Amino acid sequence: MLDNKEITIYDIASKLNISTATVSRALKDDPVVSKKTKKKVFDLAEQMGYRSNHFARNLRSQRTETIGVIVPRLNSYFMSTVIAGIESVANQAGYNLIISQSSESTDNEKMNAKTMFNNRVDGLLVSLAYDTDDLSHFDIFHKKNIPLIFFDRVSEHVHSSNILIDNRKAAYGVTSHLISQGCRKIAHITATSDSNVYVDRLAGYTHALADHSIAADKEYIIYSDLSQEAGAAAAQHILQMKHRPDAIFVANDNCAVGCMLALKQAGIRIPGDIAFAGFNNDPVSTVVEPNLTTINYPGYEMGETAARHLINHLNGNASMHIANTILLRSELIVRASSEKRR
Repeated sequence: MLDNKEITIYDIASKLNISTATVSRALKDDPVVSKKTKKKVFDLAEQMGYRSNHFARNLRSQRTETIGVIVPRLNSYFMSTVIAGIESVANQAGYNLIISQSSESTDNEKMNAKTMFNNRVDGLLVSLAYDTDDLSHFDIFHKKNIPLIFFDRVSEHVHSSNILIDNRKAAYGVTSHLISQGCRKIAHITATSDSNVYVDRLAGYTHALADHSIAADKEYIIYSDLSQEAGAAAAQHILQMKHRPDAIFVANDNCAVGCMLALKQAGIRIPGDIAFAGFNNDPVSTVVEPNLTTINYPGYEMGETAARHLINHLNGNASMHIANTILLRSELIVRASSEKRR
């Protein structure tokens, strides 16, 4: 019985007593077929439960019209805005997305990459896990000429492009702003990762100190996983310091807020006693009191740029330049948490 098997264009053609070529053209909305015939074909296809055989079509075209996306975490506001930007461009261009998260694990990232490869994605967009220091699991994509773009957390790879902001410059700007408020003992809370994001933000912080003749103090560099809970733990560490900092620059907003709340609970005035600045411009930065000074990181624009760059290459509208780097602009947003001289 028809109900127990996959419906084909031959079944529709037989029912309507027309050629399979006409059914095929009608389903593709070919203007050669009349509107009346198209309606009959579409109505019967829906009634019979016909499903377009994308698999067979993809085998013929050697394309799946699918883009793979690997991110460290899906529960990040910044990453969700990046994915929204990717999805907007991909949908307009007729591409589907397969999205996976590494959960900050290189081993998971390797499995994600293999899954994407086995699903025959046309291209891959990746933001690396904290502990990824070897990119050999992406070599299979290069060997098959499948384009690869890294964004946000990137690494130099001769066969891929990178899309990011100038983290060093942004961190330099934040630290310089804190110095301009009269702060001289500035702590930096960052991650233990060797990722470009945190290495560059630390470098920007130390560079700003040096340019303002402030000696960097290792005691003021605090490593954590940058969660809100880690921020609260860092606050307890700061409270025990003999020489407390008069400002804290945190490598993301969630950790900054966790630290701020814990210090406020302990009676520390912000920014009177300790000024604060974060990074990413997450919504939490405008909810905490005082509002948090931060860096506006254009996640949606990053997603759009990554997807557009990849799709233009897939469609033959642009070539993928080896080791190409695209830098997006970021912006310092000064709020009450750092304005000591308001």
